[in-house]
Amino acid sequence: MAGESTFDVVSKVDKQEVANALNQAQKELAQRYDFKGVGAEVDFSGEKILMKANSEERVLAVLDVLQSKLIRRGISLKSLDTGEPYASGKEYRLEASIKEGIAQDLAKKINKLIRDEAPKSVKSQIQGDELRVTSKSRDDLQATMALLKDFDEADLQFVNFRS
Repeated sequence: MAGESTFDVVSKVDKQEVANALNQAQKELAQRYDFKGVGAEVDFSGEKILMKANSEERVLAVLDVLQSKLIRRGISLKSLDTGEPYASGKEYRLEASIKEGIAQDLAKKINKLIRDEAPKSVKSQIQGDELRVTSKSRDDLQATMALLKDFDEADLQFVNFRS
């Protein structure tokens, strides 16, 4: 092999699948008997998902419905950043957001993991909200991918694999 092989580590979510999951959750909330008369809603505005219901248990049940729809649509729950339920007037609310991109502190953790545990020929560098991983050996890159698949703080994908 003459040159170096590379791949990028990214964290992306298909927005259309998120919208589909939200629509399915809204339909289920409207149809299910146990959600009748409790003011259960799911709203999506830009980056925030807002869930509402008349009690803390009901709003957590709304979250459970949303999570099941996201999983069914192939979206990892690692991408869902959920807050705590809070009272707002007569209803309880719960805010969540979809995380995209790799935050700087998380990128540094991944970089350190690669430095400490990946084969020695592998190098990584942070490029905005993604990481570029390079090595002369494709086998070492594949070993690094296997190492990163077990990383549980974010939903990571591997793109642009080049030899």
